[in-house]
Amino acid sequence: MDPKISSYPPVGQITQLRENPFQFLALLEVRNEHAEDPWEVAVWHSSADGSWTETLLSPISIADSPSSLQIASPSDTLLYFGAPFFVSSSLNFTLKFRNSRNQPWIWSRDVSGTADGVVLINLEVPLNGTETSLSDIIHGLNPDLKVRASASQTPRTQLWTINASVGPVQDDRSAYADVELGTPWGGSLRYFALVRHGSPWLGPRHGSSSFSLDKDAVVCSFLNSQGKHLVLLGVSGVANVTTLLRSSGSGSVKLHIRNDAETESSGLVLAAVGDDFESAIAAVMYHARTVVLATRNEESELARELQSLNDDIKPEWYENWYDGLGYCTWNALGQRLTDEKIIDAVEALAEDHINISTLIIDDNWQDIDYEGDDQYQYGWKGFEAEPNAFPRGLKDTVSRIRSKHPSIQSIVVWHALLGYWGGLSSSGGLAKTYKTVQVNRDDSNLKGPMIIVAKEDADKFYNDFYRWLSDCGIDGVKTDVQYMIDTWVSAKHRRELTEKYLDAWMIAALRHFSIRAISCMSQAPQILFHQQLPRNRPVMLVRNSDDFYPNIPDSHPWHIYCNAHNSLLTQHLNTLPDWDMFQTDHQFAGFHAAARCLSGGPIYITDVPGKHDVDLISQMTGLTPRGQTVIFRPSVVGKSIDAYTSYDEPAILKIGSYNGRAVTGTPVLGVFNTSQQKLTELIPVSRFPGVLSATKYVVRAHRSGFVTPVAYPSSPAAMLAVSLDVRDYDIFTAYPVAQFQSETNGRIYIANLGLVGKMTGAAAILTNQSELLHTGKVFLDTRLKALGVLGVYISSLPNMLIERDFMITILGEPIPTHTVSIDAADDHVLAIDVETAWKGMGLDAGWSNEVEVKLYFDIEHP
Repeated sequence: MDPKISSYPPVGQITQLRENPFQFLALLEVRNEHAEDPWEVAVWHSSADGSWTETLLSPISIADSPSSLQIASPSDTLLYFGAPFFVSSSLNFTLKFRNSRNQPWIWSRDVSGTADGVVLINLEVPLNGTETSLSDIIHGLNPDLKVRASASQTPRTQLWTINASVGPVQDDRSAYADVELGTPWGGSLRYFALVRHGSPWLGPRHGSSSFSLDKDAVVCSFLNSQGKHLVLLGVSGVANVTTLLRSSGSGSVKLHIRNDAETESSGLVLAAVGDDFESAIAAVMYHARTVVLATRNEESELARELQSLNDDIKPEWYENWYDGLGYCTWNALGQRLTDEKIIDAVEALAEDHINISTLIIDDNWQDIDYEGDDQYQYGWKGFEAEPNAFPRGLKDTVSRIRSKHPSIQSIVVWHALLGYWGGLSSSGGLAKTYKTVQVNRDDSNLKGPMIIVAKEDADKFYNDFYRWLSDCGIDGVKTDVQYMIDTWVSAKHRRELTEKYLDAWMIAALRHFSIRAISCMSQAPQILFHQQLPRNRPVMLVRNSDDFYPNIPDSHPWHIYCNAHNSLLTQHLNTLPDWDMFQTDHQFAGFHAAARCLSGGPIYITDVPGKHDVDLISQMTGLTPRGQTVIFRPSVVGKSIDAYTSYDEPAILKIGSYNGRAVTGTPVLGVFNTSQQKLTELIPVSRFPGVLSATKYVVRAHRSGFVTPVAYPSSPAAMLAVSLDVRDYDIFTAYPVAQFQSETNGRIYIANLGLVGKMTGAAAILTNQSELLHTGKVFLDTRLKALGVLGVYISSLPNMLIERDFMITILGEPIPTHTVSIDAADDHVLAIDVETAWKGMGLDAGWSNEVEVKLYFDIEHP
């Protein structure tokens, strides 16, 4: 292996820091036989006057080195170098190294191909109070625009509304306006955008030079050299206007506005500036919700029914629907479903002891006419399932599944928002039962007419269909192809039918299935703002990106990357992100599984019957005391923590999440190599979401089980050296520690690690309390949502004996000694096998579906 070098701040990336001076660290990976060479590492950096100079870094002792939570390579040695740096405002830098003074310098860009790194010192100084003009931020701001400063709901941000006129509809053709906005910051350091990657989907775009997009964007963010972020959000779905963002040939931003109304109107863009990206995007999203709410009649029949249906939902319904393991038929069973294929698949899952709670019967169960060239022309004939594939009807299939597999709590069917991909069949019974209208589509391969239910019968259509499904035993729907409403050519159809269909579907779904509905292919702008942004309805499951494609190798890293960046926007919607199904018997199964566990959304598998990775499924799930399979969703959705790092850069994708309450919760960081080369980075624990500088933590790696020493986030031990091969991944969880003082043993730290062996096992913790009793014993009380192995970090554990120093009970009864051990990966971790103890003791959950574990130990042990 040739020497490799990495650093923090990282070369090739932009790093915003709030401390000054800061410690610059470099990691040099060398072969063992060269570990004793007199290596030198230097930072080549720009000074305040623009000239370049170098600073030689000093070797760092092992005691002060970053932590490595991965199994070390037996042939390589890690060498660390560092030096304090003071930066006035920003710093451009690169690295060079050599193994003796007599050797030539080797530049990092020649080894890894990375560009210079940039450090921005962000001292959170407001731009100029509240009097800053948007024209100072957007250079060449179009004077014809109506710009107004507005109150921001996010601290330390400034907010503006921008309106641009657009004419009325002419001859049933939508009116368009392309309006120049200006150039953010006069040219930005980096930009990030979420564009309409396809008509149904959003996807990220990045750049570091002139602003240039290949697709229309919903949101864009621009970073300047002072560490300020400008976020622009095009607001759609209000007054029949869609507003998107485009780039001009000169690098400026243009507004692309479509008006479907018969009167002149205006497109709306929201602009916010803040010290960090998250604050700025929150500012525009919060204000967008206010704008959308102001256009609604909250006294309307729709609003009253939404509120009534929302009030009727019981909390346990959320847990049953969101937190179970799902199985989808799409990739697993092919696109010609039959009742026997579905039943055989469910039987195969049961034989492998894979206990699903949700079964999704995907596309191709319906009675379709198959007329036309492809599925985009096929029309739906009638409610009943395809008669040849389901000869005894859908109700019989569902009845047979439920009778043999009572643990399946929800059976869900797929359908398109408009019936099927091509709407209704002109020769089918549905077209004869309901009043219909013909609409024309124009979007890539969606060309030509389709028949759909007319506005007057939309409510009746959904209610009749969902009543029929309920009678068949179906209790949920996956409603796909929702973007189709944005392909309609006629302004009149768009104006009269778009909101009608979205509202009729949502009300019928809530009325018949409560929260058990999945919205899919629904990232068209007007759907985002009309259906998914308002909060006067239950949280909805919404597909967060394009599909999982098992047979396209390049799609897998992009899928994870795209979802992580889409969540930067969708985190602010009234939704839970669905990162799509995946297969556990797949080359990149662990890669996908880790991302799903971090996502904060549901987990569905689509395994071919009999082809499962049971161990991987076990890492994602656990059994409750009542025998139900649950997943461990963090309470904050997973998202990229580096908004401006592009897909093409050789950088580790970092997905941050958090579980629990502020201060006492557990920050989580997933790391994924989506590049085509091995990557090594230094990642400070301070970058984990929700980490507090005044709190001590231990960090545990899922893959190895290794744990860092107790440390503040700013200490050397709280810097992680992370190395990932292509398509490799890991999950790191930071646990806040409780501190107790022992007269005989000094300070003792403990941390509740949740269920070790689970990717996001901290999310299994429902309650966690620790205290020092008057008897001198530490008492840890934990409630878990599932069985498994409970891990407890105890700093003094290597000097303790299980039989002598510990008492552990479940439901008040002592557990067998053989179910407690020292974790093989770290001798500071006590492993309590709650699942084995529960089964061996013959315990009964009774009315509860939780398990309470009480741990007592003496901190004054000899």
